[in-house]
Amino acid sequence: MIKGSCLCGNIQFQTAAAPQGASMCHCGQCRKQSGGIWSSAYVKDTDLTITGPVSWYEASDTAKRGFCARCGSYLFWKAHDEDTTSFALGAVEAPTGLSIEKHIFVRDKGDFYEIADGVLQKD
Repeated sequence: MIKGSCLCGNIQFQTAAAPQGASMCHCGQCRKQSGGIWSSAYVKDTDLTITGPVSWYEASDTAKRGFCARCGSYLFWKAHDEDTTSFALGAVEAPTGLSIEKHIFVRDKGDFYEIADGVLQKD
């Protein structure tokens, strides 16, 4: 069972499903919202239980981002045309048992760091 929450505990989430696609996102939106790199994994919507008042921000025509309006924790990413939801690995209680599989949107990464872990990189 994977369990997580926002900083203040107002929003909690859990899944018994095996998360997929553990990644580090370097896109400009994730950098601006998280202050750096955003790590996440996803599960089918039907396998994710969320409790608490998630605020959703329509970040683009294709996706929305879920966060806690009380403490500001950025917790979820949801494409409008997919049946999965990504959740923040930084909000998950250890141990997660997960390993990062890839870095995504590396063409947009900040110029103040290098990716040097040898994990697959995608533009």
